[in-house]
Amino acid sequence: MDEFSRFLLIAVLVLILLSWVTTGILRSLLSVAEVAGLVYCYLRVFSRDIYKRQRENAWYLQKRSAVVNWFHSLKDRWQQRKDYRFFRCPSCHALLRVPKNKGKLLLTCRKCGNRFERKS
Repeated sequence: MDEFSRFLLIAVLVLILLSWVTTGILRSLLSVAEVAGLVYCYLRVFSRDIYKRQRENAWYLQKRSAVVNWFHSLKDRWQQRKDYRFFRCPSCHALLRVPKNKGKLLLTCRKCGNRFERKS
């Protein structure tokens, strides 16, 4: 059982808990999603096509690391908010960090070389 199968199993458990607190058509839709999730999870666990399962797991780990890295950068920016201001480059959307309270600054993006003015 790999990381993606564990994630699917936890997602199915969350759907089961959600179906307990809902009623009507939403409950029946959640029940269908639960069964589909469980079937897919068990098909992945008992599959003999190991190469395909490894590719699926690698895809999941890549997506998960992108989300985790985004939260880590958000945490870092929150911790540095008293000393620095963060701006996005208007052309390539790269994140730039500049010291606070320096007045108007002419910023140069390190990624694309675009120059723009912002007040820190």
